[in-house]
Amino acid sequence: MEQHLFVLVDLLGTFAFAVSGALAAEQKRLDLFGVAAISLLTACGGGVIRDLCLGALPPVGISDWRYLATSMAAAACAIWARRLIAHLEQPILFFDALGLGFFAVTGALKALLLQQNVEVAILLGLVTAVGGGVMRDVMLTRVPVILQKEIYALAALLGAAIQVLGHYLEWRVALTPWFAASVCVALRLLALRYSWSLPVVQGRDRADR
Repeated sequence: MEQHLFVLVDLLGTFAFAVSGALAAEQKRLDLFGVAAISLLTACGGGVIRDLCLGALPPVGISDWRYLATSMAAAACAIWARRLIAHLEQPILFFDALGLGFFAVTGALKALLLQQNVEVAILLGLVTAVGGGVMRDVMLTRVPVILQKEIYALAALLGAAIQVLGHYLEWRVALTPWFAASVCVALRLLALRYSWSLPVVQGRDRADR
């Protein structure tokens, strides 16, 4: 059951990140091929890094047709429904938050399914969640979201940690991923809404030395 649940949540994350990639590419006025390429890179980039780290070759993002199909369908939906999506406040960040939650869970869950330890599972949850977004932003010459002030990576770490905790405490398999992803998404959206951020380290001025 865990394997089927993993695929479902992973494809949901793929769809959400693909939409965010397509919207960002369209914002940069790329052509259709560019939109599709950025959509696929955003959707599968983090998962490819995860699978390479786990030695799960070839990565599912490039070997399983469902990921390509989901990414292309998401890009098509983003283009077709762009006027509807435009009514959302910060639609790129909204879909990015959804993908962040789903991928934080699947990164940790796949590591656990392959008998990795707690540290590896949480770290790969983070890498899976932020990897595609970083690639998207670098390709589009945007400041990566992970480098901005709002809480981002911390939300992914929390989602991955909840998934790992639920696995070891034997919470219900069918509920844990949804709970973990929901906490991650909620924290990220609340951080955007209320401008939450981590404290900034203040260096001393030279005059104080």
